[in-house]
Amino acid sequence: MNFRRVLDTVGKFLSDLGYRYALAGAFALHAYGISRLTVDLDLVVDAGAQAELIAFLESLGYETLHASTGYSNHLHALPALGRVDCVYVEGKTADQLFEGAKEIGTFQGLKVRVPRPEHLCAMKVLAMKNDPSRALQEMADIQRLLELPEIDEGEVRRYFERHGLIEAFHEIKRRIGSA
Repeated sequence: MNFRRVLDTVGKFLSDLGYRYALAGAFALHAYGISRLTVDLDLVVDAGAQAELIAFLESLGYETLHASTGYSNHLHALPALGRVDCVYVEGKTADQLFEGAKEIGTFQGLKVRVPRPEHLCAMKVLAMKNDPSRALQEMADIQRLLELPEIDEGEVRRYFERHGLIEAFHEIKRRIGSA
């Protein structure tokens, strides 16, 4: 996948319409020094952009694999355009996430915004709740995020509590060795 090309195209579309967006997934983790292999581009986007963004991606030849209130997944037949996964946020959640996001210098020549590590954890907790088969990978990512010196561990714990996954939080803390 040509991540720069896809991010530049989608980012320009969203920016031109005034929608906020930020990286999520593996590329956002990379901004915090956490590397893992990825084959897709994950974005968190203003919920109001959903219909227009899906239509735009489909106009580029992407097939919409799934669309719900909070998520959409898109796959292009050309490997260079690959897969784009979107998480849609609105209201207070969107305001907090985008106001707290920081711009990183460059991503393959582009300036991009990434959510705070706590907000990345929140998205991963929600992913675990919605699809328990993702728990091991998400917990590994959260563990790495919890090892960052600037993270607010209490905030992360509250996300686990809110979604009924506090035992997963305790398991991560045991792995870190500071339960």
